Amino acid sequence: MTIVQSIGVPVNGQLVSVRNRRYVVNSVAASGMTDGANRENLVSLSCVEDDAAGEELRVIWELEPDASILERASMPNVSGFDEPERLDAFLNAVRWGAVAQGDTRTLQAPFRSGVEIEDYQLDPLARAIQMPRVNLLIADDVGLGKTIESGLVIQEMMLRHRARTVLIVCPSAIQIQWRDQMRDKFGLDFRIVDSELMKELRRTRGLNVNPWTHFPRLITSIDFLKRERPLRLMREALPAPGQPIYPRRFDLLVVDEAHNVAPAGTGRYATDSQRTAAIRLLTPHFEHKLFLSATPHNGYSESFSSLLELLDNQRFARSVRPNPEQLAAVMVRRLKRELPPRWDGTPRYPERLIEPLEVPYTDAERAAHRALSRYAELRTTAKDDAERFASEFVMKLLKKRLFSSPEAFRLTLEKHLESLRNARRPAGRKQQPVVGILRRQVEALDEDPADDSQLDFATDEAVDSAVALFSPLTAEEDQLLVELRSWAGDAAMRPDAKAAELLSWLKSTLLSNGSWVGERVIIFTEYRATQKWLQGLLAFNGFTGEDRVMTMYGGMHSDDRERVKAAFQTSPEKSPVRILLATDSASEGIDLQNYCSRLIHYEIPWNPNRMEQRNGRIDRHGQRQPKVMIYHFVGRGYRQSAKSAVVSAPGDLEGDLEFLMRAAQKVENIREDLGKVGPVISAQVTEAMLGRRKHLNTEQAERDSEASRKLLRVRHDLRSQLQQLHEQLSETKRELHLDPDNIHSVVTVGLSLAGQPPLQEATLEGVWPDPSGKRAKCPVFRLPHLTGSWSLATEGLRHPHTQEIRPIVFDHTLASGRDDVVLAHLNHRLVQNCLQRLRAEIWSVAGHHRLHRVTARVIPNRISDVPVVVAHGRLVVLGGDNKRIHEEIIFAEVPSVFRLPEASGYAAASLVC
Repeated sequence: MTIVQSIGVPVNGQLVSVRNRRYVVNSVAASGMTDGANRENLVSLSCVEDDAAGEELRVIWELEPDASILERASMPNVSGFDEPERLDAFLNAVRWGAVAQGDTRTLQAPFRSGVEIEDYQLDPLARAIQMPRVNLLIADDVGLGKTIESGLVIQEMMLRHRARTVLIVCPSAIQIQWRDQMRDKFGLDFRIVDSELMKELRRTRGLNVNPWTHFPRLITSIDFLKRERPLRLMREALPAPGQPIYPRRFDLLVVDEAHNVAPAGTGRYATDSQRTAAIRLLTPHFEHKLFLSATPHNGYSESFSSLLELLDNQRFARSVRPNPEQLAAVMVRRLKRELPPRWDGTPRYPERLIEPLEVPYTDAERAAHRALSRYAELRTTAKDDAERFASEFVMKLLKKRLFSSPEAFRLTLEKHLESLRNARRPAGRKQQPVVGILRRQVEALDEDPADDSQLDFATDEAVDSAVALFSPLTAEEDQLLVELRSWAGDAAMRPDAKAAELLSWLKSTLLSNGSWVGERVIIFTEYRATQKWLQGLLAFNGFTGEDRVMTMYGGMHSDDRERVKAAFQTSPEKSPVRILLATDSASEGIDLQNYCSRLIHYEIPWNPNRMEQRNGRIDRHGQRQPKVMIYHFVGRGYRQSAKSAVVSAPGDLEGDLEFLMRAAQKVENIREDLGKVGPVISAQVTEAMLGRRKHLNTEQAERDSEASRKLLRVRHDLRSQLQQLHEQLSETKRELHLDPDNIHSVVTVGLSLAGQPPLQEATLEGVWPDPSGKRAKCPVFRLPHLTGSWSLATEGLRHPHTQEIRPIVFDHTLASGRDDVVLAHLNHRLVQNCLQRLRAEIWSVAGHHRLHRVTARVIPNRISDVPVVVAHGRLVVLGGDNKRIHEEIIFAEVPSVFRLPEASGYAAASLVC
């Protein structure tokens, strides 16, 4: 295509060139202050180029030095011929950028990602391209790859020009993971909105800058968003009350771990939390919404219907039971056990095994447990409701920490004693405000603050509020606390029986003849104090040298967290870390499965959802081992008791731990449906630990949860559905010529056109030199020294742990399961630069093109025995808002009626316009 330019004033709908970009004219407004030849015109423009599609610009036409109207396009002038490979690369670049919004078959996003796509992960994408407004609840099982599924939808929506602005709201601990995965796996640049970014923006752009409008793709945490100042700035970016909300200000909202924003529902009514209120403010102003949660239903229909209303208030309403057909239309839910095996018969996910670690507890530890149980019995029998509530809260804290470690118990006990000494007890009606404060503090603790230090501070404040409601200690209670304080101070100075068992297990599992083996383990604990105590014990026993032990906790600097994660996710041959001590801040959404298949719960959480979140860090997509081992500590004799079916009642130390182990086993058995039963297990565990329950009984809860199970159960032929998705993906690959060699060719030609040096062949163990001898060409390359803006193409090549620059490949199969190579997919920055450079030739004017867009090639006589001319064209349809809604490559072929240049020596020619 040769562009013919002209000058003059454009009219609506014309293509123009301004500031070296191509735009379509939205409107033209003439100035009323000038007339005649001096009249100036304000022209509103919308960009039609790929990397800025939809961006708007307003200019004074007469003041733009290079502004011109693109009148028409004609066939290219045949001033020379391109090599066939160069023209093919150009055609592929144009073809891969041509997307039609109405095409519900083509799936381009999987080829614009650097992830190993499982066929079941295509379901949300296939649904999204068929929905006029995308509202999806992706409720797949923990570890099935909800982040990948949502990334595919984001990619496809942006590619189809249906979304430009994207906001991802997630727990603070996984903001960086979201940013890095969007960049490395999908080639999408996101910015994290937090306090540091706000400071940077105020310093560089002024005090009045709004962080929510400064960049089209943003990530933030729900706990940052709900704060007063960020929420006020968000309101400023939204239409004021009374103003129309259409067209919506933003395009796509993604809420990860969406169960965290569901209203709390413990009865007939669901109460909005601050998180709920923040999301409720956003949802009306986003055209499309993706909610991600493995546990969307908490067992309370009011809460679940409220969550669905946030997702789609046209289909669902608060307090109204969801229609199953409408729910099936927006919900994607698959469980691991439902997925059929791979084509070779191997399971897609590992088998999970629960193993008890028996501990020979000492008489002193049993005595401490009896003393605490007696103290709890005395304090929780208060007749006053306020005191009983406060006492139960403190007793639960003390017992949880006793089961965790002597150090965690010692610190909490010291705080309790300090609060008792300093308590000012309100009398009569003055108790009521204190009870209200305590209830709010307990509810805030249930939201699991992301910072462990903040959690400890909030817990201490709640203990102060609770003790203010205590009646004075009796002599027996005072004596019990003295005994417990003495035991805790002594026990915290050395390994207790459980810690000794842990050390023994670590030596037998991670060491062989004194040398470290390739095994790794994660040790989860609920408390930072226990984590520090364990770290000290491991150091004293020689485990911590050479970075063998690392820690991850809430509140650590994001750079430090990512350094730890990168080390743990790197092969044991390159990274020395073998033990990761983690608090629950690392249990939501963080991937730790690459080279670890063992996890120890240092204490059994009383919250089943928390336990399942921990297990999901290694039992997830990408786990390489056939089995995942989960370990819990129990008292000595548990195995024998389990074999004989003799159930010990809670009360003593071993009985309490056996009850917790039975609860863990029950969670394992119903882990795919913790909605209604999970809270019942949690409540019964609390009752048992306070001495008010002897047996775990969830039968009634399981019967009551049948309605919610049926609601979440999607009936479909999964095997047939996966086959259809696989065929749809293969069809796209064939039609778009998405072959690794074609992508390599595009990069080669793109670098050449840009004046950059070519790729350099490289070696990679197991790939090149090819051990099988089947490959004729090297498929592995290193990037040369690129200059200018092209140097940004090296982002993401540095290994996150070793910092080595990794080579690239263009074949998904070569990058599968490896972290020493980077897949250059269609949205990789290098490939994108080359595609844009080739597609820019569409708009080249005479004398400024780098391609002739004409080639000639020999074809077999069986195809045609006379020369044939094939002309390709690009058909683009713009909508009423001048946004691209359809693009396709068309071609026409006719027998040649003209004489080819004698010097060409070719029997057929192709022309592209």
